[in-house]
Amino acid sequence: MKHEFIKDLTNGRLLVNRSFAAPLSAVWRAWTEAELLEQWWAPQPWKAVTKSMNFTAGGRWHYYMAGPDGEKHWTFMDFLEIRPQTFIKTEDGFCDEAGNVTASELTSIWEIHFIEEGEQTLVRIIMQYANETALKQIVEMGMEEGFTMGLNQLENLLQHG
Repeated sequence: MKHEFIKDLTNGRLLVNRSFAAPLSAVWRAWTEAELLEQWWAPQPWKAVTKSMNFTAGGRWHYYMAGPDGEKHWTFMDFLEIRPQTFIKTEDGFCDEAGNVTASELTSIWEIHFIEEGEQTLVRIIMQYANETALKQIVEMGMEEGFTMGLNQLENLLQHG
């Protein structure tokens, strides 16, 4: 299993490479279907809870991270471009329950590439933040640990259904 998490602070960019021992179609579904995303996206003991999901270019996944003590952190992922089983470009950030963007300085653009490598699928993610300050804030919030935990949960989901 390949796992890299590279912080390019100067350019406000995170680079994540993760290989999964699963077919491309299964990995794609886990990234694009709300009922599967909810099973791995949030680092335990948190849970991702979908309010709405429209996986089309121009659509949005509007959800919140539910904490163990009843906390709700609302988030959105706007789908800017979709190339089936190859590429997703999103804008990701914090919002309120109505979907209004909050903390716009922390919004990021994600480019997610899905690459079939024999029996494995490589997911290559480039997350672009506005600047070094925004990226540092996201890193201090635990992005690396939380997202790595989520990807580990995805690995488990793909292996055990």
